[in-house]
Amino acid sequence: MSEIVRESVLTCPLCGHAKVETMPTDMCLWFYECEGCHALLRPAPGDCCVFCSYGSVPCPPVQMHGRGGCCAG
Repeated sequence: MSEIVRESVLTCPLCGHAKVETMPTDMCLWFYECEGCHALLRPAPGDCCVFCSYGSVPCPPVQMHGRGGCCAG
């Protein structure tokens, strides 16, 4: 099994602000406030968390088990 990547660059789809964030390994992050424009980001339809929608790396559960391995699966 590959090593799980814990850091992902979240990029706001509204203003383009990007920030490196550490992902939790045991839960999904359903909301994230952009530090640039203060928009409250939610996962895109079909995604389990904001990292899967706006991150450079999908969340740890998806990395380990695929899309069906996450809480929205």
